[in-house]
Amino acid sequence: MSIVAIINPISGAGADGAAGARRIALVRSEVERRGLHAEIHVTERAGHAHHLAAASAAAGAELVIVWGGDGTMNEAGAGVLHSDTAVALVRAGSGNGLAAALGVPRDPRAALAIALDGETRTIDAGLMADRPFFNIAGIGFDARIASRFNERAAGRRGAWPYLVLGMREGWQYGAVDYRVQLDGEAGHVRALLISFANGREYGLGACIAPGAELDDGLLDATIVEERSALARFWHARRLVTRTAHLAPRVRTARVTCATIEAEGAMEFHVDGEPGVAHGRIEVRVLPAALKIRSAPVPAGASK
Repeated sequence: MSIVAIINPISGAGADGAAGARRIALVRSEVERRGLHAEIHVTERAGHAHHLAAASAAAGAELVIVWGGDGTMNEAGAGVLHSDTAVALVRAGSGNGLAAALGVPRDPRAALAIALDGETRTIDAGLMADRPFFNIAGIGFDARIASRFNERAAGRRGAWPYLVLGMREGWQYGAVDYRVQLDGEAGHVRALLISFANGREYGLGACIAPGAELDDGLLDATIVEERSALARFWHARRLVTRTAHLAPRVRTARVTCATIEAEGAMEFHVDGEPGVAHGRIEVRVLPAALKIRSAPVPAGASK
């Protein structure tokens, strides 16, 4: 089997400068223990994982192991989209929402076992503003959090800064008037956020779309309408209890495409990677777009 490993040496490593070397050693050990060989690369800059993954797919790699967070996975997944190359994830970073949906364990050695011995399945992807995503994309409040979080230097990220940002922006963020079309059904809404979920949670147990499935050919849209600052914090608890869809003034729909329009610039994110669009954002699902390794799904269980 032709294997390539793409390792982000700083994702989830904090100030540990030796994390990259340990990750390389563990990948090499687990691959060689199975009598296999892997070409190992370390990312050096933003966008590098995409370049490495695309080159690997073009060269005919059967498996690309991605060790990093949601951003690294987003880059690498986009690089092998619609190819015969499968990707596997070793989780690092702050969110790891896709890893949770795939049943990837936190222990790197156990995650590598799934990468090398697990099942290959095909999942959907989404496209927001012409940028692919595999877990969740959103417009509004969650995009603002993603933008502020990505401004932080390496080593100053993690769960606690993410929560602090969420609390601060929860008081300060202003809702936006949007014109929304979901599978052609149009309406106006003043919303805090509009998310499109392929997976179920952002990460850290914050579940926005408990019914989302990675391979159903649909995106789970969630529109959270404006509410007072106190109500924002009170209803936010539903992310943890996996009942966000039951909160007041929350609309949900399962869609294949959508159009979001607003006056001026709109902040958005794809898998936590921020962007800005002006006037109009188009969203659509890409069915069966990515081959990926996951933990075996027990018979009768929901994927």
